[in-house]
Amino acid sequence: MYVLSVRLPGSFYLDYKNALTSFADSAPSVPRDAADRLIDRFGRVHRSLRISVIDRCNIRCFYCMPEHVDNFLPRVDLLSFDEIVRVVGLLASAGVSKIRLTGGEPLLRPNLDALIARIAAVSGVDEIALTTNGILLPKFATSLKAAGLQRLNISLDTLNEATFQRISRRSGVDRVIAGIDHAIDLGFEQIRLNALAIRGLTETEIMPLADFARRRQLTLRFIEYMPLDADRAWQDGDVLSGEAIRKRIEAEMGPLRETGRDDPAQPAIDYKFADGSGRVGFINPVSRPFCNACDRLRLTAEGGLRNCLFSDRNWDLRPLLRSAASDADLINLITESVAAKEAGHLISRPGFEQPQRAMYQIGG
Repeated sequence: MYVLSVRLPGSFYLDYKNALTSFADSAPSVPRDAADRLIDRFGRVHRSLRISVIDRCNIRCFYCMPEHVDNFLPRVDLLSFDEIVRVVGLLASAGVSKIRLTGGEPLLRPNLDALIARIAAVSGVDEIALTTNGILLPKFATSLKAAGLQRLNISLDTLNEATFQRISRRSGVDRVIAGIDHAIDLGFEQIRLNALAIRGLTETEIMPLADFARRRQLTLRFIEYMPLDADRAWQDGDVLSGEAIRKRIEAEMGPLRETGRDDPAQPAIDYKFADGSGRVGFINPVSRPFCNACDRLRLTAEGGLRNCLFSDRNWDLRPLLRSAASDADLINLITESVAAKEAGHLISRPGFEQPQRAMYQIGG
């Protein structure tokens, strides 16, 4: 068991020792052959699958991908819709009920509404969500909702065009806002805004974003900057903590009241304003890791199964999907991945190495 004590910006300390030791010591004994339930050695039951449908994107956010990419996956290497639906069906039969489609920018995958309709028809799937930068929502949102898409997470790091261009290395914050407003008009079951929090860059965006989300009655979630950038430039000092942001919002907009968690596995700590108008949440993977409740698996665009965003291990399902392999063969490989899941990612501990793949190659 690793022990970490790290000093992070804001003069607060993070100590993993008690949390992870307690987590490991209290983990129940789980049969390793429980293929019908995706339970790891720490007792975490996996009910959520994130599927990257494409690694391409129409912007170039520095925290996700390089400015110039010449090695996007060729179409033949992407999992087909048939292959994706087969994996979803197997995992749904083993207890996965929540599906989130990601990228890259998933709206660049042609006929995505057809895939959503097929996933919606899979027995056991209760929730289908999509993470997007929002730029293409005016074009596709109506057909996606009709196909069965229920929830949207839309990235919005800034309302300022100059800052947007500095982050995304492209123009278009007005198109993102138009996409958000279009999705609101269509009445999706849930719309959340995701804002990356980066010290020295997005402090001035906190209050405008909070006001923007509050006026539209949307949940805004600030996400601490993680070491998943393609340029490998991340440093501890770049982390703008969720706690610092919360204090800033309370100082200017009044007290926040914690709402509790609708889902014990959700990564965010959510709050509502004292007058009940709007919610703001904080996803703090660096300052307050939530690994002990993680119920996620990730499927990369080319068919690699990953049990953690920060793992470099990959269980390749594509060769099995494109051969005569049985469902049992696939379940065995999936179960192997779940069994190998670590207690936590331990960002910033001595010896931590950033994954070789950037976010766009894994799936957001």
